[in-house]
Amino acid sequence: MAVTVSFIFLFGLVLFFLLRSKSLSWGAAFVAVMFGFYLAFTGASKPVTQLSEAVVNAIGNL
Repeated sequence: MAVTVSFIFLFGLVLFFLLRSKSLSWGAAFVAVMFGFYLAFTGASKPVTQLSEAVVNAIGNL
């Protein structure tokens, strides 16, 4: 739960700054999609959440 809340805050903050700078790129689209998945928590968000947790665990093991 703590990782999910942190990712929602992180993606929301990044999306805010990307929109403020009017940066329209593939990176901005990715951040917007990830923010949407975490915010809406649809059925498609479960694999995204698992992938995010796997990446966090892999970084922690470095």
